Amino acid sequence: MLVVGAKGFAKEILQILLNNNYNNQIAFYDDIHKNDLLFDKYQILKNDFEVQVFLKENNYLFTIGIGNPLLRNKMHKKIIKLGGKLISTICNNTDIGHYDVNIQNGCNILSGVKISNSVTIGICCLIYYNSIIAHDVILGDFLEISPSVTILGHVKISDFVQIGANATILPNISIGNNSIIGAGSVVTKNIPDNVLVVGTPAKIIKYLS
Repeated sequence: MLVVGAKGFAKEILQILLNNNYNNQIAFYDDIHKNDLLFDKYQILKNDFEVQVFLKENNYLFTIGIGNPLLRNKMHKKIIKLGGKLISTICNNTDIGHYDVNIQNGCNILSGVKISNSVTIGICCLIYYNSIIAHDVILGDFLEISPSVTILGHVKISDFVQIGANATILPNISIGNNSIIGAGSVVTKNIPDNVLVVGTPAKIIKYLS
């Protein structure tokens, strides 16, 4: 398994793999990291050639260990071009509904997350510890959902959205592309594209380019 990135969030991915008793070889890719090993054990690859060799020797499997949605998208495209096959890493104590749940490739779902029935999650989403996703929710691609976020029923969230820790999205809300929901905010009405919202209730405080 190749984990793209070798800093903060990549360490979270490593813990998922260890929790799940993943027994195959693990390496990391970071072309600017100052060390050759992570935790004095796991190889850090530094260039495209090393990545291609590792992928070929390890069934071409990779996942993204980077938090920022735009950078996740960029690295996803790069490793796909090098032959990689994107897969999800989902902690074994995630509580996932039995019916009508569709989780696309490349999602990283950490310990304690609860996902109800009739939920769709797009590619390369990152869902942090103890978040709750209720019924009939649609999540777009490359989302970053921080710890202890609550997303209630019939919510639709578009691509590249970032939701801060402990935020709550009330039912029947839509959130537009590229928007950021501040930590602790309570979203009570629809949010357009490209805005930063904070507060209880959440209000637009900045328009994003």
